[in-house]
Amino acid sequence: MSFQKYAIIFFFSKKLFKIFLFLKAIVRAYPDIWKQKMLTVVQSAKCIGIKALPVNVEVNISSGIGIHLVGLADAAVRESLLRTITALQAVGFRIPGKKIVINLAPADLHKKGSGYDLPIALGIIASSGQAELPGLGKYLIMGELGLDASVRKIPGAMPVVELAKENGCQGCILPEESAMEAAEYGGCTIFGVKRLGEVIRILEEKEDCENLRIVWNPDSSIWQDRPHTGPYDSGTMDFADIYGQDGAKRGLEIAAAGGHNVLLIGPPGSGKSSLAKATAAILPPMTTEEAVETSKIYSVAGKGGTRCGLIRRRPFRAPHYSSSLSAILGGGSDNIMPGEISLAHNGVLFIDEFCEAPKRMTEALRAPMEDRSITISRLKSKVEYPASFMLIAATNPCPCGYYGDGDRCTCSPGKRAAYLSRLSGPIMDRIDIHLWLSPVDASKLITRKKEEPSTEIAARVLNAREIQKERFRGEGIHTNAEMTARLTEIHCRTGKESSAFLKRMITAERLSARACSRILKVARTIADLAGEEDIGLQHISEASRYRLLDKMELMI
Repeated sequence: MSFQKYAIIFFFSKKLFKIFLFLKAIVRAYPDIWKQKMLTVVQSAKCIGIKALPVNVEVNISSGIGIHLVGLADAAVRESLLRTITALQAVGFRIPGKKIVINLAPADLHKKGSGYDLPIALGIIASSGQAELPGLGKYLIMGELGLDASVRKIPGAMPVVELAKENGCQGCILPEESAMEAAEYGGCTIFGVKRLGEVIRILEEKEDCENLRIVWNPDSSIWQDRPHTGPYDSGTMDFADIYGQDGAKRGLEIAAAGGHNVLLIGPPGSGKSSLAKATAAILPPMTTEEAVETSKIYSVAGKGGTRCGLIRRRPFRAPHYSSSLSAILGGGSDNIMPGEISLAHNGVLFIDEFCEAPKRMTEALRAPMEDRSITISRLKSKVEYPASFMLIAATNPCPCGYYGDGDRCTCSPGKRAAYLSRLSGPIMDRIDIHLWLSPVDASKLITRKKEEPSTEIAARVLNAREIQKERFRGEGIHTNAEMTARLTEIHCRTGKESSAFLKRMITAERLSARACSRILKVARTIADLAGEEDIGLQHISEASRYRLLDKMELMI
């Protein structure tokens, strides 16, 4: 072999040796470069109404440059990239200098909110080989990341835990506050974390992380501060503090026992608002089924109570009558949120000055009052929220407010009729009990006769609700007011005398079929309060007396 050939071989050998040394230096500087995985999938979720749908966060790292987020993400999700990168760098992880593609699947479903920060960060760590996370596919993971790698609360924790249970996941990893909110619901292992490092500890499965697991224990000190769960506190209005108005108290007791809608009509100072607030204290605690459904609504709305578990106390919502239609019914352009009627689910919706409310708002209540749910439709989405509430509406009898208070009223009969006629026939048909409140006699305020406390009334209401609980077991409803036409036919049968009386009343007062059905349901509740199995004439008679506005002479 000639000297020239040896020289060429030596030259190329030297070049190859230098390339080898260069690659060796790269491997030493980045020991995980050959461990890089092509694709990592992290299980996550998206809430639509009070249901959660699965969302897979797919992270792929390949040759190239740039970070690309796809999958119909909104602005909050797109901004998560900068938050995630900063959080990863804050705890010592690096961002690979390659092309990172993040896909939120299914790609045709709009993704909203900041709950995908944590899954995206874990996907980048696993795909780049910076940590071995064998437990990554076992958990449903959600959480918002702070710039210091702290994990912050997200809405919708309860539907997310429900989805993990249904899909057979080993558990959920959520921010600590969100995990505590859903702990009582249970069904799977729930870890509550405060920082990204705690999540990695769980997923590495190298050490025991039982201290991060959230276990429901109502006797533990951390669960003692539980709002919305126990009885109403001493600051709640008590029927014993409201003097007079015995007829209104009886009507509200019936309404609370059967979940009926009520209209309070009376001059200013007659106690309408006080009676409505006191009604909240006589409602029984929610059953577990009701508590789960109500808690999911509050969870999705971001109003779930920290360390409270399920909401056991029935909600009492009192929006101002000038509130927007979206605030009352629910809505939003990007994220359809529950409104006041859904937040009052299984509880009370109190609207004062009902006749002053915009016509559009009062009429919009008609369908939810009948269907016990609300469907909100937008161009690209449709969401259904439950809305089985007990409406308590209060109004003055006339524009000046003093009709029925001696000769103080200055309104003409036409003005009075026009004022109350702001409430249409269909909306009045859906209100079971109309109560007319007269001004309280001054002598009763001075003598202050002892009134029946709310605790005694609540005991009777609870007994009536227990009867209804047994009656409607397996039917999917809880109160007499929710009965369908089929159930009304079964449980509201009347005798010959009662039927004849009801027929005469319907003919004389020209009642609609819906008003007749409401009278039967109220009579069923009155019989339940009396502990009687059959509806008698006295029950029908009392129920009919609560249809005041069906008597036209009261409107002039």
